[in-house]
Amino acid sequence: MPFTTISVIGLGYIGLPTAAVFASRKKQVIGVDVNQNTVDIINRGQIHIVEPDLDMVVHAAVTEGYLRASTHPEPADAFLIAVPTPFKGDYEPDLSYIESASKSIAPVLKKGDLVILESTSPVGATEQMAAWLAEARPDLSFPQTHGENSDIRIAHCPERVLPGHVLRELVQNDRVIGGMTSKCSQLAISLYKIFVQGECIVTNARTAEMCKLTENSSRDVGIAFANELSMICDKLDINVWELISLANRHPRVNILQPGPGVGGHCIAVDPWFIVSKTPEQARLIRTAREVNDSKPQWVIDKVKIAVADFLQANPDKTSKEVTIACFGLAFKPDIDDLRESPAAAITQKIAKAHAGRVLVVEPNIEVLPKNLQEKLELTNSEHALQEANIVVLLVDHKEFKSISKYQLASNVIIDTKGIW
Repeated sequence: MPFTTISVIGLGYIGLPTAAVFASRKKQVIGVDVNQNTVDIINRGQIHIVEPDLDMVVHAAVTEGYLRASTHPEPADAFLIAVPTPFKGDYEPDLSYIESASKSIAPVLKKGDLVILESTSPVGATEQMAAWLAEARPDLSFPQTHGENSDIRIAHCPERVLPGHVLRELVQNDRVIGGMTSKCSQLAISLYKIFVQGECIVTNARTAEMCKLTENSSRDVGIAFANELSMICDKLDINVWELISLANRHPRVNILQPGPGVGGHCIAVDPWFIVSKTPEQARLIRTAREVNDSKPQWVIDKVKIAVADFLQANPDKTSKEVTIACFGLAFKPDIDDLRESPAAAITQKIAKAHAGRVLVVEPNIEVLPKNLQEKLELTNSEHALQEANIVVLLVDHKEFKSISKYQLASNVIIDTKGIW
């Protein structure tokens, strides 16, 4: 089936690049987002997120008439749902965004359409989406009741791209495609093959859902080992960075690098989706999450100790006169994404607890988000190093790597990334 019109629901860090790549292949793309401001920005040919080269692709697609954005779904041949799946309360997955997206596209569905859930989801979410669609459209048939003969085709295809490299990875990475039937999978492959150069590997919807969760849980467990090691080494007065580089000389050992915690909307969230479904079995996965979630508090405690030591060495000063500078707010280097960022959470807690000034250096944003505006001052590296007594490195942005030892000579340094 030739896809003439493709609709992408949710124009965030995954949805917008995906919509832009389809549009760059001369397909008519309708992007849908609940945020009117986001829609207006895209329709001007601009972007509301930081992602290398995306601005040029979106501008070209809008100018040439292949991409437009709307707040309401319109008829299309394929619908890709790329909305958030946060969790609520006790790490319970919140599917309300998927439910809203499903109910919003239901009125415009027609026989032969394909619906793909790209949102990272707990196992069973694709079937749940299919149930919501079937409930809203009893006049159409769906795979859960009509199998291969269904009017609507449904599949799950998780994204697995790296922020900062999204456009390249969307095209080059392999895709795991989990159709609710084999015809659903085949139709989904023909859609992704419009731009995907990697392999499209077919499985069922549940395995595709679990695959994304497994990839991120595996990384989370690896990071937890490194983070736990960093806390052990601190207690034993061993340089963890040197230790890991020595251990990694073993031909079958590849220990990851520790940090201030784990952030982003994937690794810090996805393991809980496994734990929520199988709490009795997911013991290691839960423990890894707990280790990584405990690391920010460990960093904050280090800062408190540094302030106490500084005051002991400078008895004429009060804590109000001690200035702390936090370097980095994003959840990983060289991007502007602060979602689930341990650096942002640590900075916010330091600002709440500390009586004196707290400066922030984050080269990838121009304005602090509202929740961080209280008591924090956004500034540049040079000013922060001149003003601060204690410097906390939280993200290894490329700008920070070029700061010399000479520039850091007069500050107390807490380096959670081992670059200084």
